Amino acid sequence: FVAVQCALNRPAFFAERLYHSMRGVGTDDSTLIRIVVTRSEIDLVQIKQMFTQMYQKTLATMIASDTSGDYRRLLLAIVG
Repeated sequence: FVAVQCALNRPAFFAERLYHSMRGVGTDDSTLIRIVVTRSEIDLVQIKQMFTQMYQKTLATMIASDTSGDYRRLLLAIVG
């Protein structure tokens, strides 16, 4: 099912993974970093657009509220 979901709408697949890595208490840092870094030169723009469409908030806003310090600055620099 996951492979089908990813194949049908890759930006939505990664947007959902990013959202779940930051929702609730604590952050799944490894998932957050992995997706942001590996997709940054591929389709991060489309993932950010899909994220906003799906969750009515920007990826940058959610990262800023869920992280801190140099870690936050680095992720926000990549996300743009």
